[in-house]
Amino acid sequence: MTGYLYQAELALLELARHSWQDATIEVRMELLDDIEFLDPQDSTPLELLQSKHREAAGPLSETGKDFWRSIASWIDALNGLADSSATSLPLLRLVSTQIAPEGTFLHQLRAGASRDVSRALTRMEEVAEDPDGPDGTAKDRALFVKLTAAQRRQLVSAITVNDGAPVMSDLDSSLAKELGITPSDHAQAALDEIKGWWYGMAVRLLERKRPEHMLASVRAEQLMCRRDEVISRYAGRSLPITQTLSNLTQAEIAGYADRMVVAQMRWIGLPDDEVAMHLRDYHYARAQRSEWLRTFKITPERLEEYEGELHYEWETAFRRRTRRIRADMSEEDRQGAGQDILDDAMDRAADTPLSSGSITAPWIGKGSMHALSDQAGTPEADRAVGWHPDYRTFCKRHTETQEQ
Repeated sequence: MTGYLYQAELALLELARHSWQDATIEVRMELLDDIEFLDPQDSTPLELLQSKHREAAGPLSETGKDFWRSIASWIDALNGLADSSATSLPLLRLVSTQIAPEGTFLHQLRAGASRDVSRALTRMEEVAEDPDGPDGTAKDRALFVKLTAAQRRQLVSAITVNDGAPVMSDLDSSLAKELGITPSDHAQAALDEIKGWWYGMAVRLLERKRPEHMLASVRAEQLMCRRDEVISRYAGRSLPITQTLSNLTQAEIAGYADRMVVAQMRWIGLPDDEVAMHLRDYHYARAQRSEWLRTFKITPERLEEYEGELHYEWETAFRRRTRRIRADMSEEDRQGAGQDILDDAMDRAADTPLSSGSITAPWIGKGSMHALSDQAGTPEADRAVGWHPDYRTFCKRHTETQEQ
């Protein structure tokens, strides 16, 4: 069980390391190998990684299952690649918590000045062809022997042994360093939050039976975005504002004429100039949120949490303003109550930050609240908001009319 958990956390650690060199690189698990890193341009494998966790420190064996099963796995994976005949192979890494003894081909395949592919290949061939070798790796060694001399050299040239990797209990310190989480009172909480997010992503990477829940891969940019989001929450950093507010043109306003966001404001009797003012917040908040998502400044998960917070603020204002609504109350009074609900909700939204301890431009919250009002009558209506005390009835009629 520890080995499986180690594989998931090692994938996170390796993705964090890769993020410093290439933020677009992608990771996936359990397809061609334990962990794979892909070229984002065409999803071809750049690196196949075998994860081997042994709690007992000891030497890696030249005849052991950890190495030869990795060889068999790589041969199988490379045979399945469309470009397996290419002159260069993906980097093949064996990451093991054990140590490669000096003088072994395992030690000769480590990265660095002592790397010697020719000597390692010669020794590997001796071990693979040894008739007295252990039965447990006989089939795996036979696969290597069946390769042509050129294929064996090409394979061995692509292998790198990373021995002495941190064991499971030591991964946190390495992970915090790669994520740029500096020691502080909140460091462990921040790390735990990122790991919690990652385990959710790992489950979706490993999903096979429900396509709607599957993730093909995770980009380093997504991890960096989550990392920045978590760290900024403790540091109180604000998200960058790139949109410049200006009054919408008549054409832009007309483009929203049939939208629920406008209908909701019409139902409470707002004049045209106020509708235009609110639409401006909605328009630019929508554009800013879209840019944050596109440039990995915020995650969809955080936006969803934020919408939940805005819905809570709206519900508080709505209940407070509608508890004295009577059945015989005039439509004019109901519209007045709706305008009070809108004003209260906008004030609350303006004071709700996207990142805890940071400052969010007021129009972001206001426009995001209007985005929730635009969802009324749609499948996303569980978080929809409204201004008129009877907005649900109005929304139903509006939707039916549009469908007709």
